Amino acid sequence: MRRLTQIPVLIAALLLIGTIGLHLLTQQTLLDCFYQSIILLTTVGCHEPTPLTTGTKLFIVGYLTCGIGVVTYGAVQFGQLLMNTDLQALLERRRMEKDISRLANHFIVCGFGRMGETLCEYLESRRQPFVVIDDNPEVFDDEFRLRHWKYLCGDASQDDVLELAGVKNARGLTTVLPTDADNLYVVLSARLLCPKLQIVARASDDRASQKMTQAGATRVMNPLSSGAIRMARFMLSPSIENFVEVAESEGVDWEIADVQVPETSALVGLRLSETGLRDSGIMLLGVRKVSGQKIFPPPGNLVIEGGDNLFAFGNSDGVAKLTAMLEAPGK
Repeated sequence: MRRLTQIPVLIAALLLIGTIGLHLLTQQTLLDCFYQSIILLTTVGCHEPTPLTTGTKLFIVGYLTCGIGVVTYGAVQFGQLLMNTDLQALLERRRMEKDISRLANHFIVCGFGRMGETLCEYLESRRQPFVVIDDNPEVFDDEFRLRHWKYLCGDASQDDVLELAGVKNARGLTTVLPTDADNLYVVLSARLLCPKLQIVARASDDRASQKMTQAGATRVMNPLSSGAIRMARFMLSPSIENFVEVAESEGVDWEIADVQVPETSALVGLRLSETGLRDSGIMLLGVRKVSGQKIFPPPGNLVIEGGDNLFAFGNSDGVAKLTAMLEAPGK
């Protein structure tokens, strides 16, 4: 870029030299000589300077040679800039794809609008790995890159893009693209690639919600109805909603987690009272059995089975400790 800024300076210097040289050789006015310099440099073609002496001819030859050199230099520098920009973009894309290929148990956010950005900020606050997919390269600007978020520029409904995002190793996927049709295609593609993936989609109405559920979405959210329900809850239970808002605004580290028990977990086959889960700093709210039965609250004699989902309330450290306990392999 710095070399490109030198080109206008070289052209101005060349015009200055041409004007002064022609003025000294032909004794014409500076304005006429400046005009002749521009005509010669651009090779537009016009009458030759007079008198056309041998010295004037040699000066014009040298002047045109320098002009061709400056133009060639500018073209080469501009071409190198384009090549370097494309090369940098290619290397950045390769590096990003390599980093994403190392991820496991991460989240995929399809669409980086206002809702997508909010989702990413929340996942980052919970120290959860994630990948952003959007087909608009303008959203991945310098401000986005300063956050060091992993991203892919492409169509999230395409299988190859989802595979590059590591959909088969992902923990969950959420699609918040602008239209219901786009979200529906993403749900369908992701479900076909990964039958057990947790998929959350955004829908604008009940008809779209039903279609996305049929296509394989685990949960479909309507932001308008969800907001209305929260407003209703605030009217009915203002103290509870105030507590939640204050906790979130004050940075209180708490969450409700849904954790699945692996088949190889050391806790499989034990009663809940024997697992020590209640001593891990969290509150166990309920259990969803493999059969689909939901138990709220779970009794102490409940036997843990592989594939059960535990619903726990606590801070992020407690949830992380719970996850580590469940993932510990049996002997």
